[in-house]
Amino acid sequence: MNTGMDLLYLLAGTSFVLALKWLSHPKTARRGVLAGEIGMVAAVVGTLAFGGIVSWTWIVVALFIGSAIGIPIAVFVPMTAMPQRIAVSHAFGALAAALVGVAEYWLGTKTITRLTMGVLGVEIVLGFLTFTGSIVAFGKLQGLFGERPWVYRGQMFFNLSIFGAAMAGVGLLVADPTQKPVMIVVSALALFFGVLLVTRIGGADMPTVISLLNSFAGLSGAALGFVLNNKVLIIAGALDGSSGLLLSIIMCRAMNRSFANVLFGGFGKEAGAAGQAEERPIRSTTAEEAAMILDSARLAVIVPGYGMAAAQAQHKIAELAEMLERHGVEVKFAIHPVAGRMPGHMNVLLAEANVPYDHLFDLDQINPDLPRADVVLVVGANDVVNPAARTQEDSPIYGMPIIDADKAQCVIVMKRSMRSGFAGVENDLFYLDKTLMLFGDARAAAGDIVSELSKMSPVGAR
Repeated sequence: MNTGMDLLYLLAGTSFVLALKWLSHPKTARRGVLAGEIGMVAAVVGTLAFGGIVSWTWIVVALFIGSAIGIPIAVFVPMTAMPQRIAVSHAFGALAAALVGVAEYWLGTKTITRLTMGVLGVEIVLGFLTFTGSIVAFGKLQGLFGERPWVYRGQMFFNLSIFGAAMAGVGLLVADPTQKPVMIVVSALALFFGVLLVTRIGGADMPTVISLLNSFAGLSGAALGFVLNNKVLIIAGALDGSSGLLLSIIMCRAMNRSFANVLFGGFGKEAGAAGQAEERPIRSTTAEEAAMILDSARLAVIVPGYGMAAAQAQHKIAELAEMLERHGVEVKFAIHPVAGRMPGHMNVLLAEANVPYDHLFDLDQINPDLPRADVVLVVGANDVVNPAARTQEDSPIYGMPIIDADKAQCVIVMKRSMRSGFAGVENDLFYLDKTLMLFGDARAAAGDIVSELSKMSPVGAR
């Protein structure tokens, strides 16, 4: 029986590794998802068949409850709300790991060694803080809480004091694992710290926060696997934790930020200067004029941002790109690593709209082409195209690599208003002489441009 379980766990671990490898490229992403599903099925079957399950009744009940929650989420949650769904998934996974850890400590029949107690304590702290942190992240992403960070004097000292107290409690448990009331205090402090940690972080950093919470959840699972001597849980948790950490590092580099600045910097607390925005002249345009400019271009670059996701405009944008290509225009999509609310957010939305993979270019690939671009169409993006990141040393986004939209011959910006982005600073791009502002809902505006283009003859028919 142990051999059978080990073989299934080996299959699961191999599948998880292949899933991560294939998920790293859009062309093999579907294969990666399938590999991950196969691995999870193998892990569950191996555990249920050979793991000495205590109660099949509760397993079946949990299966139905989980399915009743998971299936509607998979079917009905739109792609635009994928960041919120991922935050909830982190919350559920971390809570499960933390509760299993508490149950193992509280109800376990084996004597807990100091090493095991230390690992278990860290696992429980990580699990509970990830749970509440993910719930707060969900609330910010969903608009239930304010997107700006909640900051006050002495906040960092207070937060670190709460975390330090939780870890001190873990130390007490390591010294004497029989002190069960201490576990209750540690759990409560960890839950509280998760709230404090994420409420301080602004919406601009949500992609990094999501990947970091994913790393915490994975590390919690790996630690629990060590305590339970469950090999597949160690493998899956280690892969999840390391990949989430690497992705967080990539996100920080994309914003020219450090972990400390993301977690404790209160990025995005600066309020946009609305008065200054009204005093600086801008040039607005119409869908008809935008269509004429796009139709006359040789190279058009589309820069999607969260505004495209909020308006669910990806299908109209894809239709616009397809029509421009029929009119002889070369179209490329410029994807910034932190555009949207999670890593790969724009890639997911454009893939849903069937935009060809070879039309998507990352920051380093597209910037050399922008000086020869006739027009850049910015769809709901803000901070990731702000030239202030290159020129204004006092700006909170100074040093962040951006998409060089301002180097194109002409820029058209689809935006609802002149409101600043998540960083809370004005976008100098909007005030350039070459920039035209097309105000309104991105999906409606894209539809209007498509309608105007349909009235024009393709290049081959002219």
